Amino acid sequence: MTLTPVPAFDDNYLWLLDNGHEALVVDPGDAAPVLAALDARGLTLAGILLTHHHGDHVGGVDALRPHLQGPVYGPVHEKLPEPVQRLEGGDNVTLLGLQFAVMAVPGHTAGHIAYFAAEVPEGDPLLFCGDTLFSGGCGRLFEGTPAQMHASLQSLAALPPGTRVCCAHEYTLSNLRFAREVDPGNAALADYTAWCEAQRAARRPTLPARLGTETRINPFLRCTEPALREAARRHAPLKLPAAPSPVDVFATLREWKNGFR
Repeated sequence: MTLTPVPAFDDNYLWLLDNGHEALVVDPGDAAPVLAALDARGLTLAGILLTHHHGDHVGGVDALRPHLQGPVYGPVHEKLPEPVQRLEGGDNVTLLGLQFAVMAVPGHTAGHIAYFAAEVPEGDPLLFCGDTLFSGGCGRLFEGTPAQMHASLQSLAALPPGTRVCCAHEYTLSNLRFAREVDPGNAALADYTAWCEAQRAARRPTLPARLGTETRINPFLRCTEPALREAARRHAPLKLPAAPSPVDVFATLREWKNGFR
């Protein structure tokens, strides 16, 4: 299996997974780069996976349909370009011989889902998580609550540490600047930042990330840790109690990140 991040727009990745003959694409907001990648490698488009309804994730679906030889899958509770086979958390779907477990991960949008393949031939597990989890960060809360997003992120953090995290945007360096502001003493974060800076300087993607790395460096996955709790309390001393809950810490960090420059 070959995994390819296909760049689109300013900072999106449309993920292409293929077996040398057939391919699936995740969140094709733009058809043109997908069609170019398929044509360059002589691949048939066997299916499309959608995580949520935002235009930069679904905008290319209709233009891809004439080239599609399989289903379009997407979340049950979101408005999507029809026809779509609807999925919810707990469902399973098989494409390219891989079984994907569907996870409900509301927060960024109300019906957001993710796709997790635990067994990939000659490769580590795969997570297509849309805009829920980013390397070093997480998505904004456009439709969900802090409690929902925190629970969604914790469910992703519980997956195997070797999991390849295929998020939909190259936001990594921006996220890491915030993470280092919040958690300046984290040596693993400093090392990872240096690696990511080298990747981008060489015009290479920082993704997919590794979940084990994220659980060490991503502040939004570590809201129970004393360093993150204290950072949140220092930032919003009048809002947080002496012993804030993990959801309180998450909400404070997310609001802080919203205004961080």
